Order: sequence, then structure tokens, then C-alpha cells
Amino acid sequence: MEAQKIDMFLMTYGKYFSRDRVMEIRHRLESSPDEKFAILQAVSFKEPVLTLVISLLGGSLGIDRFFLGETGLGVAKLLTCGGLGIWTIIDWFLIMDKAREINDIKINEVLSY
Repeated sequence: MEAQKIDMFLMTYGKYFSRDRVMEIRHRLESSPDEKFAILQAVSFKEPVLTLVISLLGGSLGIDRFFLGETGLGVAKLLTCGGLGIWTIIDWFLIMDKAREINDIKINEVLSY
């Protein structure tokens, strides 16, 4: 893949990934064919800051977990009112990393096959 395309991708989508993984993603993109780049443009990554805002506003109802695609945890959080508030508070500190982890999984799926 062209270096300019990779730089543009990382400038646009770098905030969706863990900082320690950006260089690894760069190296994997450099060795990937151009078809993978077209697929990556269609992938919808989860915005970590938006996930935190959703968690702050509706975390006790499990909306943050539904947003991340974790339906089972969303239902559990909904039924327990966010673990009586404890799970909700813990998620305020961990949910952004969870969103980045899900984005890492998505990009690995695209680049691995």
C-alpha cells in the first residue's frame, strides 16, 4: 500500500486504536494489498469518546454495552441497573479502552484474511 494512503488512514482513524498498536497497524498496512484498504474504508469503528459519553449518560441502562455490540452484557447491565451503580462507575474508567479493543479486533479481522 502507498505510504500516503497509510498516513491518511492513521491520521483519520488513529484515535480509534490504542497508541501502542498504531505502529503495528502501520506495518501491517504496509504489507497488505490495496484491496484491504478499500475494505477498511467500509469498516465502522467505534468512537472511544462517544462511547464514554454514552456510558456517562446511559451506562446504568447498559446502552454503552449495546453500542459496543455486547448485547449479553447490555442486558445484564440493564437488569441489574448497572450492577447497582458499581458496574456503571467502573465502566466510566474502562469503556474507552474496551472501544479501542473492539476496533483492534475489527482491523485485525480485515487485515488477517
